Amino acid sequence: MFNLPRLLLHSVAMAGNTGAPLLLRLVAASVSVAEKAGTIVRSVFDSGELGVVEKDGKNDLQTQADRSAQECIVQSLSRQFPKVTIIGEEEPTDETVDESHLVTRLSEEVLKAVCPQDLQSVKDEDVVVWVDPLDGTKEYTQGFLDHVTVLIGVAVKGKAVAGVINQPYYNYKAGPGATLGRTMWGIVGLGAFGVERLVPPADKRIITTTRSHSNKLVTDSIEAMQPDEVLRVGGAGHKVLLVIEGKAHAYVFATPGCKKWDTCAPEAILHALGGKLTDIHGNALQYHKDVKHPNTGGVLATYSDHDWYLSRMPESVKAAVKP
Repeated sequence: MFNLPRLLLHSVAMAGNTGAPLLLRLVAASVSVAEKAGTIVRSVFDSGELGVVEKDGKNDLQTQADRSAQECIVQSLSRQFPKVTIIGEEEPTDETVDESHLVTRLSEEVLKAVCPQDLQSVKDEDVVVWVDPLDGTKEYTQGFLDHVTVLIGVAVKGKAVAGVINQPYYNYKAGPGATLGRTMWGIVGLGAFGVERLVPPADKRIITTTRSHSNKLVTDSIEAMQPDEVLRVGGAGHKVLLVIEGKAHAYVFATPGCKKWDTCAPEAILHALGGKLTDIHGNALQYHKDVKHPNTGGVLATYSDHDWYLSRMPESVKAAVKP
């Protein structure tokens, strides 16, 4: 048996994957890319050179990790899927692409999955990928590292159908030598992997909401739910994971603060597990390439009793937060 050059072996492996449906290949690539982006996020933090700039005020920050992780994700995916629309949170830069940030590997775990029947014939022009390279930037700069996620959401004809979330600092409190980070992914109609759905406490109601972007609308809506406990944390991805893993019953954000790149990936994974994410009026979020980026109707995410939370939303809040 002869040995093929490593590059040729890689090319053969990639060619063998071309028969998989577009959606599976895109998610498989996104899993590998998200893992690389997570390592970039940790590397920048470890360097101590965060390169923080304000975009729209002190609560809307950007760091070198945001910029480098987005370059990794957008450039890697656009080279593999040049006809797919990719929308990232950060503005593109004129800097030369760092080739060490590029990823071509596809996750074998994803490629082994069976794509849901209704998603097997998805075409490039039907797809929009929404990228938040570092969700929870403010918390990242303040050292609340467990709030940080890398989000890659895949929408088909305006609907969130697949998502990848990397938590760069998952397990970071376990002490020196602990393995950092985890990546989870999900496809609606298939399920979610890398994360386990857990049931929240039955004897109390726990709500998670924003740590940095609160206002009277947010406060009034949460008070109307009569929670026993409120978890004020950073990052939309982190909040939805709290719901998925049973640490909160609902994520309530009754104000137009977060964007499509914040919600596409978490929504897809939550829906893949049987949960629900809508605006505060109960409307499904839209992810077409021409849609306005802000989620103007706010966000409500639950695993169960979604209608109850909608019914508790004050009319004054709904009148002020319009889709």
